[in-house]
Amino acid sequence: MSETGKPSLGTRLAYGIGGGAGGIKNNGFEYVLLLFYSQIMGLSAVLVAAALWIALLIDAFSDPVVGYWSDNLRTRWGRRHPLMYAAMIPVSIAYFFVWNPPTELSGFSLFGWLLAFTVVVRLMYTFFEVPSTALAAELTQDYDARTSLMSFRYFFAWVGGLSVQIILFFFLLVPSEGDPSGFFHIPGWNTYGLIGACCILGSIAITSLGTHRHIPHLKAPPAARKLTPFKILSEIWETISNPSFRALFIATLFGLLASGISATLNQYINGFFWKFTNVQITGLTVAVYISAVLALVIAPIVGRIFGKKRAAIIIGFLAFTIAPMPVILRQFGLLPPNGTEALYIIVLSVTVVDLALIIAYQMLAASMVADIVEQNELSTGRRSEGIYFAGISFMRKLAQGVGVLTASGILAVAAITPGMRPDAASDEAIRTLGWGYAISLLVLWTIMMVCISFYRISREDHEANLEALRTGGTAPPRFEKS
Repeated sequence: MSETGKPSLGTRLAYGIGGGAGGIKNNGFEYVLLLFYSQIMGLSAVLVAAALWIALLIDAFSDPVVGYWSDNLRTRWGRRHPLMYAAMIPVSIAYFFVWNPPTELSGFSLFGWLLAFTVVVRLMYTFFEVPSTALAAELTQDYDARTSLMSFRYFFAWVGGLSVQIILFFFLLVPSEGDPSGFFHIPGWNTYGLIGACCILGSIAITSLGTHRHIPHLKAPPAARKLTPFKILSEIWETISNPSFRALFIATLFGLLASGISATLNQYINGFFWKFTNVQITGLTVAVYISAVLALVIAPIVGRIFGKKRAAIIIGFLAFTIAPMPVILRQFGLLPPNGTEALYIIVLSVTVVDLALIIAYQMLAASMVADIVEQNELSTGRRSEGIYFAGISFMRKLAQGVGVLTASGILAVAAITPGMRPDAASDEAIRTLGWGYAISLLVLWTIMMVCISFYRISREDHEANLEALRTGGTAPPRFEKS
């Protein structure tokens, strides 16, 4: 039986530290991999993008397979941990080699190297990510404790990814004559790969070993039965047809589209729209630590007070109205001019608060996925934690690149071309960039909030589900599929 109460601080820390592996991997792949392979190693940007997209698609379609496997695996180490242990060394070694390609490789040979190791990294990380996130629903049945577990997970994901990235830019990339940024200091990139690989190995090991003692108390897999490919597909479809899961699934799609747009345009907003200096942009980056700590405090408290659904809607509404507000106010001339300290303080303060709310929303939404598990068990007789978290992971990966493409379209409409410096952009281009950024975020986040409103599981519903499972009852009528 899983823990019914609140997991210990040690369990929450052990579980949460695993999020650091994903944060490091995501930061590396999403923010600096294109720069390294295209600008430094000389591989065509088209080929870099092709390698990343192929790896992403292969990885996305592996999620449901790994999720189903981890739900049905039968070993003396339970359903989840064998897959988590299996991922630990391969993903770390492959991540190291991503950032340490042989110097003699170029063209399609370099493309092959990048493709091979990014595929291995993504596939093997899925073997850790899907089962380990599914553990949140097994380590505790407590409504609020699940929020706490996911809060620790997302906290370490943000902090881990940011910390290794800061190490790269501030300590490993050594400036030189003709290379003031240090970007072409290849040994720095190589060391970055080593540090990232070691941190990924450590974080996976801590989560796997730190939760190992709970294996005897975790849910057992369903009874052995004859399975055909058609039966497997029908069970997966039955599982993901849950109305509350559909709500979260579609909300995740639009939320990630917004995140992709925001992440891609963020540097343009800081550099072109606000015309911040490198030092000021660094300050905005480091402020993420404050946001992560605030989110770790906010998410469990508001979830406990309002319930997860209401809390997610309230926090989400605040986040999507606050984020573009400075840009909108500037469009109407209601903020101090560029270059003033007052403007920077306003934008910095808004960034800290808004990012804290966004991270808190992510924590709550992930915890809401865990609460679907008991409802599904009442309907199907199966525990399907792996499939649910795999479904969210699947959507995250497929939507990841679409937001980037949308952001590229906004830049094209604004006539902001590659290589253009901020001072060269016209006032009209700047205004178009600002409106494209603000309106796209408002529209996508509004749709996301509408989708979340169809989520059906409250605190009372969760308790009713647990009671029905204890007494051998069935799901209340409101839980039946429509």
